[in-house]
Amino acid sequence: MINLKDYESLGGALRAAISHWARETCLIEADRERENCRLTYRQFDESTRPVVHALNAFGFGSGERAAILMTNQSKWLIAAYAIFFRGGVLVPLDYKMTPVEQVQLLRHSGAKTLFAEYYLWRAITRAANFADITLDHVIVTDAPAGGELAGATRWESLQDSGDTEFVSRSRGDAACIVYSSGTGGRPKGCILTHDNYLEQCMALTKLYPFRPGVRYLSILPTNHAIDFMVGFIGPFVCGAAVVHLRTLRPEYIREAFTRYRITHVSVVPLVLKNLERGLHQRFAELSTPRRFLLNQLIRLNRALTQRKPHPQISRALLRDVHKAFGGELEGMFVGGAFTEPATLQFFYDLGILVANGYGCTEVGTALTLSDFLPFRPDTVGKPLPGVQLRIVEPDGDKIGEVVVRGHTVMAGYLDDAELTAETIRNGWLHTGDLGRLDDDGRLQLFGRRRNMIVTSEGKNIYPEDIENAFEGLAVKEFCVFAANYLWPQHELAGEKLVIVLHPESGQEITDAVVTTASGSNRRLPAYKRVSGYLAWERDFPRTASMKIKRDVLAEDIRSQLTRESLAPL
Repeated sequence: MINLKDYESLGGALRAAISHWARETCLIEADRERENCRLTYRQFDESTRPVVHALNAFGFGSGERAAILMTNQSKWLIAAYAIFFRGGVLVPLDYKMTPVEQVQLLRHSGAKTLFAEYYLWRAITRAANFADITLDHVIVTDAPAGGELAGATRWESLQDSGDTEFVSRSRGDAACIVYSSGTGGRPKGCILTHDNYLEQCMALTKLYPFRPGVRYLSILPTNHAIDFMVGFIGPFVCGAAVVHLRTLRPEYIREAFTRYRITHVSVVPLVLKNLERGLHQRFAELSTPRRFLLNQLIRLNRALTQRKPHPQISRALLRDVHKAFGGELEGMFVGGAFTEPATLQFFYDLGILVANGYGCTEVGTALTLSDFLPFRPDTVGKPLPGVQLRIVEPDGDKIGEVVVRGHTVMAGYLDDAELTAETIRNGWLHTGDLGRLDDDGRLQLFGRRRNMIVTSEGKNIYPEDIENAFEGLAVKEFCVFAANYLWPQHELAGEKLVIVLHPESGQEITDAVVTTASGSNRRLPAYKRVSGYLAWERDFPRTASMKIKRDVLAEDIRSQLTRESLAPL
């Protein structure tokens, strides 16, 4: 790989890598049985020139913000590189959010340029709050002939008009504004610098170096912190290839492993669990003798790899299993949420290495990562090189809040000095997660101190963001909490949301209120729904500006009620 210490910005590092690896394949985009494109690094560079020229013609320059709203595809990475080439700040948006949420983030980020797929742009223009934003330039992909562009420019109409000046940036400058949650409450735009990303990439590639010949399967959204680093920055600076799928149907994902001889892939726990479930089903369908033989081979592989992995031995013993993954899979990365140790052990026993990591949006990608020396499925590994991690206010079991500092910690939250000061104190970022360091320096996680849950898809759900859905309830006030925040359990599995209902004085929670709340709840996406409600008789404690003192209210509830007080919604 190129030496990232020699570069001040992501744009500079990517520019050098594209030149250095010119003849290597960098991108493959497939849609079902059809391959849409296959680009070398030189061809990738040529593909970016019309976009770079368009940005230059727009007057887009140093420090200006541009958002990307696309599914995984080659144009996502081309647009990102063009933004960095012109010295801009990238705002990656989640295409799975609602159009209203996307508009809210566009407004909060201050982005004046947007790259979007046609269908996503059309949805935004129909959002109730679309008038809240002013976009100077919109470039859309995949627009049908005669489609209504609503003032946007077709990607396909962009033209290369000669060389355009590269705009340099400094390490301390903002590279991306990444949002860590939805927007129903308080948008949390993490300002991540060029130094954050370059240092993170150096740390990760020390443990898991990529190289020409590596083929990374990108199935997480590229706007996801993991895939942005491991499916874009990391492969590109190392001369590896990224395979994008335009469909995520399981049969085409399975086919991609063998068709492209995938070596690496990143997943969230939900996907990993589905893979495990599918393998269990296939094993159960084997004849009795073949299933007996398979179990014996798994036991033998487990014994031989107890101290450290032996990939060649595992592939020889369990050839058919590895063949189903293409035969060249070197490792999988999982993160973004809690992964059950039994699932990690299941794959390790098959000789499939799943590196379990821990991080948060505020540090870019990861803070810790498994090293397999030895394999410890009950931990999330050791801190990455350059990351300082400690446990503050530990209890009798040495469990306390995880705090970190280092070059990968964000510069702060966009336009929110108060929240930044609450989160970063004396240089240490307070994660709000509860953990313990074992004698070997590996981190074990036990729950959350903050009022937040993380779904198995790696989505951060802040209860404040759910409350808008319940506006209009016939109660005096209400508040949403994570159940594990109200009643800490020192575990990360089974996180749920609950709503606390405080009726008017002398009133009770009626069936009509519960029915209305249930209806509002059903209209939420499944992963945002609350699981039950609490009836609370006292006024909520509030600040001078009338904000609910959530920590005080939670302590009051904890002292008066138990989980058994929850009524289903």
